[in-house]
Amino acid sequence: MRRRTKLIPWQVAGRVTERQDDTDEVVRTTGWVFNNETGGALTLEEFVETGDNEVPVYLQRFGLESEHDETRTLVEIGCGIGRMTCAFTRRFGIVYACDLDGGFLERCRQAVARYGIVSRLRTIEVADGRSLAVPDGRADVVFSYITLQHCDRDDALALLREAVRVARPGGRIALNFRTWSGLDPVLVPVGGLVRALFRVPAIGPWLSRRRLATRLAWQANRLDPHQAVGPIRHRLTDVAIWRNPARTSAPWGVGEARAEHFEGINKAHWWLVARVIEDDLNAAAEAPGGAGVPNRGSSSERRGPSTEP
Repeated sequence: MRRRTKLIPWQVAGRVTERQDDTDEVVRTTGWVFNNETGGALTLEEFVETGDNEVPVYLQRFGLESEHDETRTLVEIGCGIGRMTCAFTRRFGIVYACDLDGGFLERCRQAVARYGIVSRLRTIEVADGRSLAVPDGRADVVFSYITLQHCDRDDALALLREAVRVARPGGRIALNFRTWSGLDPVLVPVGGLVRALFRVPAIGPWLSRRRLATRLAWQANRLDPHQAVGPIRHRLTDVAIWRNPARTSAPWGVGEARAEHFEGINKAHWWLVARVIEDDLNAAAEAPGGAGVPNRGSSSERRGPSTEP
């Protein structure tokens, strides 16, 4: 597989984590662990605690929680080393934790073993950066936070389609994106230059330990709601676009989507929260006389190989 530039910062960071002795060391020394308030003093326990505090807020605010969560399945796109995954495993019966690099997934499993319920965890390596080795219609909830903005634009849109695919009819998706802000005309091109430096073996591992460098390298795409939602709008109902209250303009190009606001959302971020409905093409193909519907390929062809242990 050709190594795409926008995947390299993640892959370099993953290799660095594999060389470190434990997850506490990963949290203390690698720049891709984001927490400006505590910085290098942050321990794994404190890192996971930030996720513990955020998970119930997002689940409640977005209407994703249920009294039957222990029997439900959640797919997390972009689990990292398990900051939010630990809380998800304590709540949901099965959690598919998906990320680009096996090093992240190994550390995620270690974190969940310490602070979550590891028997509920399934790890999925997203080796191509755009497809999930999860069966069709498996998830009650698909969740992604501060991940899709770090992907190539086409990969982010592919993962959005994958989120819809793996959600069951009636399941919910809650996906975080980043839109354009005032500094982006500078940040995005500078990020491209920094990503190029990650390709240099003598420099990449050093950069992966620098917070500013990794943040710049991960400035990979910006998507507005109409660009993300428009192509899949027919698969969604009860659509809401969540933003910071400072974003007062109504979202356009997203049909009858509701505009919702929450002060806890970064001003440059927005969330797509929606319920997935059955694909009309699939339903027609399965119905009597539906053989004439074009074959779009099997789910195994679309999602690639699984690395689930």
